[in-house]
Amino acid sequence: MAKKKILIINGPNLNLLGKREPEIYGNQSFEDYYKMLKKKFPNLSLKYFQSNHEGEILDKLHKIGFSYNGIVLNGGAFTHTSIAIADAIAAITTPVIEVHISNVHARETFRHHSYFSEHCAGIIVGMGLKGYELALRFWD
Repeated sequence: MAKKKILIINGPNLNLLGKREPEIYGNQSFEDYYKMLKKKFPNLSLKYFQSNHEGEILDKLHKIGFSYNGIVLNGGAFTHTSIAIADAIAAITTPVIEVHISNVHARETFRHHSYFSEHCAGIIVGMGLKGYELALRFWD
């Protein structure tokens, strides 16, 4: 049986995990966490993509959104601003799980709204990096 192909997409500023606001996002880099995920989920073919550019995230969703088994998306601030990414999620057939490291509903009011959620198979918020693991269990 072929491994399910899953792509993790991280949006703006998530390349700074481990350095950026550790009181909110923790001290671990995503690259280190990703290595652990690959070991923890040997039955999944995991790939990782990060970009601070909205268009690159759109291009990636368009490219793999009809051929992968799943997408875990932490859109960062684009979650609250990007109708274009929301439209891309709605247009593709690959299911998307939206993940947020912090509890966005306990933060600034502008973070309470997600343009993505209505188009996603599920949403995980406030579980720290563990949220990615919980999302991957959907396909494992």
